[in-house]
Amino acid sequence: MNGKIKNLARLFFTFMKIGTFTFGGGYAMIPLIQREAAQKHGWITEEELLDIFAVAESTPGPIAINCATFVGKKAGGFAGAFLATLGVVLPSFVIISLIAFILRRFWDIKAVRYAFNGIRAGVLALIIKALVSMYRQCPKSPLAYGLMGAAFVCAAFLDVSALLVIAACALTGLAFSLLSERGDRA
Repeated sequence: MNGKIKNLARLFFTFMKIGTFTFGGGYAMIPLIQREAAQKHGWITEEELLDIFAVAESTPGPIAINCATFVGKKAGGFAGAFLATLGVVLPSFVIISLIAFILRRFWDIKAVRYAFNGIRAGVLALIIKALVSMYRQCPKSPLAYGLMGAAFVCAAFLDVSALLVIAACALTGLAFSLLSERGDRA
């Protein structure tokens, strides 16, 4: 029982640390979730984490919260899911409440606006790092490259809903694997 409580506390404080020290939203948290959950604590494998990122992106809600919930469930059941989710959400709630209160008083100062521009640049770097990491783990095939390119064009230039893009990619991958299985049996 004591080991279970320690694991639940570790889940809570790990995700609270991720929620506290990551700026820029869920995508910026992906490298930290990967390092903490898969590499440092071993709650989940790299492959499982890639699947969790895909599912977390395609389900309603922020990706970081969904990832925390899935990892927490895997590592500690319902209590783990609850505590990991609470841990990742609580710092943002407190920080945003404080910033909103303070920012109203200091937004007219140029240094404050410039600081936020610098934060945006750092967040972009974290998102690119997550992209590179996920790309390395994705299968390399003509179908995967074609889907990746089509998904990018649809989401970035044609303003197609991300949900539709993900659903179309999932259906294409499913159809391809079913057709491949049939070909292997013949």
